[in-house]
Amino acid sequence: MRREFAEEFPVLAAFAKDRGAEARLINASDVVIADWVRFKCRFGCKGYGKHMGCPPYTPSAQETRRMVSEYERGILVRFQGIPGHPDLAPEQIPTDFHPFFGDLIRWVNGTIQQLEKTAFYDGFYKAFGFGAYPCIWCEHTHCIAEEQEGVVDESIRRLCRHMDLVRPSMEAACMDVFATARKAGWDLETIPCKDMEYGKIVHGNLVSIGLVLVE
Repeated sequence: MRREFAEEFPVLAAFAKDRGAEARLINASDVVIADWVRFKCRFGCKGYGKHMGCPPYTPSAQETRRMVSEYERGILVRFQGIPGHPDLAPEQIPTDFHPFFGDLIRWVNGTIQQLEKTAFYDGFYKAFGFGAYPCIWCEHTHCIAEEQEGVVDESIRRLCRHMDLVRPSMEAACMDVFATARKAGWDLETIPCKDMEYGKIVHGNLVSIGLVLVE
């Protein structure tokens, strides 16, 4: 028999804690969705169009609003720091910094994926997770999206090597992470970068946020 959500939340929160993260309850109505978020992905992000968990392969703001409206509650998950880089300096970060942050991305998205699975197999069959950052499950090669030439087409999803693992990040699904985190009592700051150069962050004390909608 499926347990009540009030009983399930401590299970999920304990799992998150074991993974070095913190979980808080959130009402689905408190997830802030905004059209402007897609523009931040489309203009300025080096990952745009290169990963199956990123735009343009992810839901629009309108699609996300409709989907989230079918839920009542979920959990927001907070991750502090970067595994292996507690005292990060800008000079350590390579030009191709996506693989450099692989452990961070796998920590965040792997935890969200396991929380979704835990809720699902505990009877909360609607459970669905949203991670953070571009997908990095293809650890030693490029995502199929980056390898394809020509027109960007949703149909290439069928070629994804990790269909079972890939989920959109919150930002990729047009969720305002800053405003949503604030609803849970967490105030986020933008990541400081040396000379305002994209990717050259000045310390490793980052905060990452993920979401699992449960019921």
